[in-house]
Amino acid sequence: MSHSAKPPTRTARASRRTRRLVTALAVLAPLVAVTAVQSSALADDAPRAKEQAESPFTGLPADPAPVLAVKVDNVKAARPHTALEKADMVFVEKVEGGLSRLIGVFSSEQPEEIGPVRSAREYNVEQLRMFDRPALAYSGAQKGVDDLIQESPLYGLSNDNFPGAYFRDDSRDAPHNLFVHPDEILAGAPEASDSSDIGFRFGDDAPEGGEPLEERTVSYPSADTTFNWSAEEDRWLASFDGEPATSTDGERLGGKTVVVQEADMPLSEFQDPTNTTPFIETVDKGKATVLRDGKAYETTWERTSPEGDTTYTLPNGERMPFDRGQVWVVYEERK
Repeated sequence: MSHSAKPPTRTARASRRTRRLVTALAVLAPLVAVTAVQSSALADDAPRAKEQAESPFTGLPADPAPVLAVKVDNVKAARPHTALEKADMVFVEKVEGGLSRLIGVFSSEQPEEIGPVRSAREYNVEQLRMFDRPALAYSGAQKGVDDLIQESPLYGLSNDNFPGAYFRDDSRDAPHNLFVHPDEILAGAPEASDSSDIGFRFGDDAPEGGEPLEERTVSYPSADTTFNWSAEEDRWLASFDGEPATSTDGERLGGKTVVVQEADMPLSEFQDPTNTTPFIETVDKGKATVLRDGKAYETTWERTSPEGDTTYTLPNGERMPFDRGQVWVVYEERK
């Protein structure tokens, strides 16, 4: 005789539900623990990742930020310079009459004012395309050169077309008294490119080899730029025309790494009425001497296009590691 099974009691049903819940929690517990660990790890890694962001121009901690290039006067009446010590990079280049002019490249830090500002040249368009689309502050240029700059991808904001960003320092003689406010220039260049890889490589340790060196001078017909190694300051100290280069704040100018880059300098298509104007070939390849840690390293530099990186390669085929800090690039005419 068969009997129908009795339905489970309320107590039995509750007991089974409790067992199922305990089982589910046992299965989920490891997953919850793993998720918690992963979330904790991500939270821990976030500040570390931010701390490890490096400037591609100096190798020092810095977040990507808009790039501003400023064309800086470098005759005696223009010195001392303002805020060049805060630049990520400084270029030294030959202009008319065998004089030198500078370009300060700023991204990691934008000082309150920079100068004295002077005019741009034709080759600056090709030269500065390595930074993609930077802002360029300059006092003006020949009409043909200015047209070239305005038609290029650069944000060319000069005293002529963007005068509100500039001011004159009455304590100096014109034309060596024009200064610029970087924040106002960058406000006029809202899509200026952020700092990114331009080919430099950095390392805390210098490579093997290299020749001990205390002093290196690059001479133009009417200007000398000299770097002396200072073991005390662990950097190369700059001098212009035999005089120590200083900022208006009294700080000695100089860099952790100095690149003396040999380049062809044919005549520019746009000539000064009274002096011959050179065009510095920055898309090319050739010899470059890299100075760091009191030594000189012979390398080969190469840049294959205006938008391309500039690389510096040792004889063994490895990229030359720069020391971390401000970099100076001095163009020397190839003989």
